[in-house]
Amino acid sequence: MLKALVFDVDGTLADTEEAHRAAFNAAFTDAGLAWHWSVPTYARLLDVAGGRERIRHFWQAADPAAARAPGADAVVDMLHARKTRHYAHLAGQVALRPGIRRLVREAHPARLPLAIASTTTPDNIDALLRAPFGRNWRALFAAVCDAGTTAVKKPAPDVYLAALAVLGLPGADCLAFEDSANGLRAACAAGIPALVTPTAWTRGQDFSSALLCLDHLGDPADPVDLPGSARRWVDLAVLRRRHAARHEELT
Repeated sequence: MLKALVFDVDGTLADTEEAHRAAFNAAFTDAGLAWHWSVPTYARLLDVAGGRERIRHFWQAADPAAARAPGADAVVDMLHARKTRHYAHLAGQVALRPGIRRLVREAHPARLPLAIASTTTPDNIDALLRAPFGRNWRALFAAVCDAGTTAVKKPAPDVYLAALAVLGLPGADCLAFEDSANGLRAACAAGIPALVTPTAWTRGQDFSSALLCLDHLGDPADPVDLPGSARRWVDLAVLRRRHAARHEELT
């Protein structure tokens, strides 16, 4: 039985990556660096989970000696802090993806707990969700697990396992929502079936292990093709049927 929904954030709740890319580049400019992450460069860097980790990875490739020098970690922290401040100004302008707001609103009358399992920072999540859901957005979620929750990031399952621990549920009783292959691997490793809604940044990755892969969750005014169903958007009834069918396949 489906007992909880667990959401990734970046790319899943909203297509935030262009805002993140702009924020990184603004931070580099602030610091007087000649770095600039183009769309192709940033797309490659998305394979590295975590903002600090992306900065460090890029720096090590561009100038290995400087990236290993004393004080390098402080530079990475400074750049990431500046990036986070820029992102906070941009995130409020990023719309939720189709179906997200509706599904969140449907879950509460149905007494279906919601959780977040993300490798982004608490500040980034707050910057994104306070606009559509208000300052008390955390009250909508039974668990909020983020980059500060676990040391190891996706594709490791740690952040999902942390969310399951708070929910007090096994993975098989939950459904994850992801947009990337790394996220899907993390959910599956935690024993959680996952629905994937890729973005332009992740489309073409391997989602063969997903419960379902759709362009987005859909809304009555923004329908989506839903294989095997006359319904044109994903609601709780659709999720329960798909989840139950997967459970039957595995038992």
